[in-house]
Amino acid sequence: MNNDGRRRVNAVIEVEHLHKRYGETVAVDDVSFTVGRGEIFGILGRNGAGKTTTVECLVGLRAPDGGTIRVLGRDPLRDHAEVTRRVGVQLQDGQLQDRLRVGEAMRLYASFYPEPADGTALLEQLGLEGKERMPYGRLSGGQKQRLSIALALIGRPRIAVLDELTTGLDPHARRDTWDLIEAVRAAGVTIVLVTHFMPEAERLCDRVALIDAGRVVHTGTPAELVERSGEPTLEDAYVTLTRRTP
Repeated sequence: MNNDGRRRVNAVIEVEHLHKRYGETVAVDDVSFTVGRGEIFGILGRNGAGKTTTVECLVGLRAPDGGTIRVLGRDPLRDHAEVTRRVGVQLQDGQLQDRLRVGEAMRLYASFYPEPADGTALLEQLGLEGKERMPYGRLSGGQKQRLSIALALIGRPRIAVLDELTTGLDPHARRDTWDLIEAVRAAGVTIVLVTHFMPEAERLCDRVALIDAGRVVHTGTPAELVERSGEPTLEDAYVTLTRRTP
């Protein structure tokens, strides 16, 4: 069995011919990909490429206009409650109220799950020990992103979807966040990483899907896409490979 066949057998996410439009605007046009158990799978593209709409359909927050999605063998719309219990999500616009304290946020999110993780231990693991009484609005950018990861993991998910997790962070905080993502995967969580920051995908992802104008134009490992493009970096490869697409 080849790698693609093994990946399909071990797939925890299967997206086939996904379509989504808003009025006359086609946001997602025939997107297909699979994510294998234990992968860090990147969805890469510039702003407006259709990345966020794709993952919102993936986790059941938006209804697609066409195509099929299976997450852990389930339909994220029809089986939304079950998928929500098994998939942790951090979306780009998922801001909390400034006055909400860290501990309050953790207890609130823990209440959504029948067997949540130990919130105190999770905060300690993510470097937020002692911050339980800190209001969200007083956290630094890096601390907010750490809290986002904690909230995505409080339900003991099998899959974590992280959307533009390091946008706006300084280089030091970004690299700390990358280390956390690798630690989460090492704990057995499959990760879908949505980003327009190519060095991030090159550092973290086992495989990536390049999305442009709502379509997947190429999939593969970062090294495969760099070789396919003849360019020195994934960022250059994205420009070249999407330019070649009709």
